[in-house]
Amino acid sequence: MNLFELFAQYDISILIIIAIASLFAGFIDAVVGGGGLIQFPAFMILFPNSTIPTAFGTNKIAGLSGTSIAAMQYAKRVQFNWKLLSITAVTSFVFSFIGAKLVSQINVNILKPFIFFMLIAIAIYTFKKKDFGSLPSKKLSQKRKYIYGILLGILIGFYDGFLGPGTGSFLVLGFVALLGFEFLEASAYAKVINCVTNVSALYVFISQGNYILEIAIIMAVFNIIGSSIGSRMAILRGNAFIRQLFLFVVCIMIIRYGFDVFFS
Repeated sequence: MNLFELFAQYDISILIIIAIASLFAGFIDAVVGGGGLIQFPAFMILFPNSTIPTAFGTNKIAGLSGTSIAAMQYAKRVQFNWKLLSITAVTSFVFSFIGAKLVSQINVNILKPFIFFMLIAIAIYTFKKKDFGSLPSKKLSQKRKYIYGILLGILIGFYDGFLGPGTGSFLVLGFVALLGFEFLEASAYAKVINCVTNVSALYVFISQGNYILEIAIIMAVFNIIGSSIGSRMAILRGNAFIRQLFLFVVCIMIIRYGFDVFFS
């Protein structure tokens, strides 16, 4: 069976909608993370018979494709602390793998009320603190940076493997709040680490056969296009633009988790 025959089994309108959703998801994810908040629900609505692990696996193939492009774009413009990046990335990889392994064994809903109220606090703090993420805000020793990097890797890596949506936004928040980065720098680090956590979790989902290849291909292509546009715009427009989009994504996450907590 060739690719044309694979795609022919789907209604063209479904393919168009998932492509558009992936384009917007790639754009938002490249700037501040949270593309999964668009892409994942769109997939579940359009392919209601798919299992949750299959939805995760298919989305992560697309997400990794776009995130990799964004990471390369940022790497050209941002000077990384490679030791800090490596420590955080390795820790994230390990705990993303653990989270992905546990997703089928533990009820993911137990974490959602906590995440919901935490997101509200984040939105209020970011809105009130106008200079949040506009300039580097902390001068930490190298040792403390590495400790915070490990802590960030544990928490966000596990979350990415276990739940997933909004991982990039949580990484951006962590780098700004814990390490005192500005938003542009935080976004650059988040993209690289998000690539690592996606590889780790994706290995689990692919090895279990939890993905739809033909849909993943379409989503990946349009995610890459959106990611390329988003990363370039973030670099050109800087911290103020990223902060505004960060607040928008956090509000969308509040709505999403609020619905899960109170109505689902």
